[in-house]
Amino acid sequence: MKWPTVTLGEICEFKYGKALPAAIRDGGEYPVFGSNGIVGYHSSSITNSPCIIIGRKGSFGEVHYSSTTCWPIDTTYYVDSDSTEADLQWLRYRLSALGLTELNRAAAIPGLNREDAYRLRLALPPLDEQRRIAAILDRAYELFTKRRAVLRHLDDLSTSMFHHAFSTPSADWPTTTVGDCAEVLTGYAFPSKQFARSGIRLCRGANVFPDRLDWQDVRYWPEEEVTTVDRYLLNSGDIILALDRPWISTGFKLARVQEADLPSLLVQRVARIRAKDNVSQEFLYGILGSQSFRSHCSPTETTIPHISPIELREFVFRIPTVDVQRKYEARITHWSRHYKQAKKLLGVSNELFASLQSRAFRGEL
Repeated sequence: MKWPTVTLGEICEFKYGKALPAAIRDGGEYPVFGSNGIVGYHSSSITNSPCIIIGRKGSFGEVHYSSTTCWPIDTTYYVDSDSTEADLQWLRYRLSALGLTELNRAAAIPGLNREDAYRLRLALPPLDEQRRIAAILDRAYELFTKRRAVLRHLDDLSTSMFHHAFSTPSADWPTTTVGDCAEVLTGYAFPSKQFARSGIRLCRGANVFPDRLDWQDVRYWPEEEVTTVDRYLLNSGDIILALDRPWISTGFKLARVQEADLPSLLVQRVARIRAKDNVSQEFLYGILGSQSFRSHCSPTETTIPHISPIELREFVFRIPTVDVQRKYEARITHWSRHYKQAKKLLGVSNELFASLQSRAFRGEL
């Protein structure tokens, strides 16, 4: 289906949001949007309809949607029914696929210039077709958000299971430290001049995320050189902790190594923790992910928040009996099966939505 090509500036206006300091927000019924989503609520709004919110500074180019009137603050642009004749839901999906996050100009503060956005070109279907496309994408996105909610619930359940089992330790349980009950190894300073185009992946701090390792940004060590550094090879089930900048917006950079992550080698400023005989790896992972451990390692006034190997080894906690640990391990193993299935289904939903979106904007739905 052939649709006319237009510029974004021909079909909508990015209005500027309006400042509303946190101290003034009164917790009313209307959402207050920043560049990264809802930041509060207020008793009045500035849009005249549901609207699209686009990050202008900070999380620039990020696209959000409010199904009610709202108050976008001054780090955002917004598009409501006064600033476009296009279907808002269709335009919301189209904007999210236009690559607005890639339009930042070199500046001290990252930001989106709306004039750059206005020059982007896109195919414009008739209004009825926009509404049909939006309805299809709405259904796919609803499925994705429901499955994402299930995954978040399971994340919360994991934390609550550990808290329920161990938040009030028995006085009979002996006191120990991470250094006493686990082998803690920090990584090797692999020389960058010896990095290879392929080979053994290097597990750096950049690869450690909350509850997972991510290999989008990967470096390799030559396979033929691995015998000299084989003590840094990781095993499935190893606990990995990023020692530099371990606190990020999505959580704490603590993960377990999976079979799919192997083979890989441990790099400096990343720690590998392996439980000894008197403690299970599942319990140890739970205690290292607990609020008590995070408080123990809370950031100081240093420029770069970090955890030292000494802090890690000296963390004190009570160790439950083997029987109690085994019961917890059985429950968490059962939880893990459900979590992996939910994560797989979320991935399927994400791929379905991306495929539908791509086909829709090519006129193939």
